[in-house]
Amino acid sequence: MIDLVRMAPGDVPDLLDFLTRADLTLSGLDDPGLRLWLLRDDTGAVRGSTGYELSPDGSHALIRSVAVEKDLRGRGTGQALARWALEQAGAEGAQHAWLFSRRSGPFWQRLGFSAADRDELAEVLADTRQVGLFRHSGQLQREIAWSRPLNVSVSSPTSAGSTGTR
Repeated sequence: MIDLVRMAPGDVPDLLDFLTRADLTLSGLDDPGLRLWLLRDDTGAVRGSTGYELSPDGSHALIRSVAVEKDLRGRGTGQALARWALEQAGAEGAQHAWLFSRRSGPFWQRLGFSAADRDELAEVLADTRQVGLFRHSGQLQREIAWSRPLNVSVSSPTSAGSTGTR
């Protein structure tokens, strides 16, 4: 079981440092609409993260900030973190999950994602911080979109748990 803690405002600097090392998008981490959870080790260091943003109607989730430290890769930790975000988004009523990933397509395909139309993603999740940033910066046209319905289960050798909110 993985113990995750809901990110609090004071966690943003630690998460920024972690996501910088993971080469993931840093924008909007302090946005109250972004739901993020952290995996910390016994020393308090961030070792993983996962989260999502919802569309205004709550039916679409943009999966964000799924990452683990390099030494945890290949152990199922990343899949457990991704599944956590998918389960939480589904529990909030999201019917479809989307994400951007230029490097990790095979990882996401193992979790049931398939290549998607980035313009459709940008349309259904237009109000999210990440889509807004990508449109404003011109990065949107360089991104690769992925999607999957949330009513489809993907078998899991590892499950994630949470210690709740902080």
